Amino acid sequence: MFGLRRREFITLVGGAVAWPLAASGQQTPRLPTIGSLSPMTASVENQRVAAFVRRLRELGWIEGRTVAIKARWAEGRSERTAEIVAEFVRQKVDVIVSGGTVSVLAAKQGTSVIPIVFAGAGDVGTGFVVSLARPGGNGTGLSLQQSDLAGERLELLREVVPALRRLAILANAGNPVTLADMRKVEAAVGLLGLTVVTLEIRRMEDIARFRGA
Repeated sequence: MFGLRRREFITLVGGAVAWPLAASGQQTPRLPTIGSLSPMTASVENQRVAAFVRRLRELGWIEGRTVAIKARWAEGRSERTAEIVAEFVRQKVDVIVSGGTVSVLAAKQGTSVIPIVFAGAGDVGTGFVVSLARPGGNGTGLSLQQSDLAGERLELLREVVPALRRLAILANAGNPVTLADMRKVEAAVGLLGLTVVTLEIRRMEDIARFRGA
């Protein structure tokens, strides 16, 4: 895990809980707000969001009582991701929670002030933080460091399928981490004597074009 120091992050997010009630007693205090950004569809991510809400409840953050959650779905469209980030910035959410390289990069490009928590995103080299040693910025979370493992995964696949000769890669060409993976895989296949066919996609609808290919 890297990014904001734990104390700094808690100060940024948790400070909202101490907001005082309006002196007149006529205004309803604004709840600390979490902007939940998913790169996928609601049908795919509902269980993950439900688990997130359940864990918050276990920690004392009750939706509608002590915290507000705005869940948004990009449905596999990068332009929609940027729109959602802009919406969160306008609404001044207190923290953005997301996953996936494209979504996290969009959040980083959209705000340098709102804390961003990401899970299962790509490598540090894609711009989430400056470096592991000195992350800086407004983001914290988990990196898969998947590009470093691309060659190892290919070798494991060869062990599982010894007769493998031709490999197809179905990859999101709009994801910088995926492109880095593809380059490493393409470099490794030559050493293993394999032929690789690259099928690039940019939207979920593109997958249908390669069925039966």
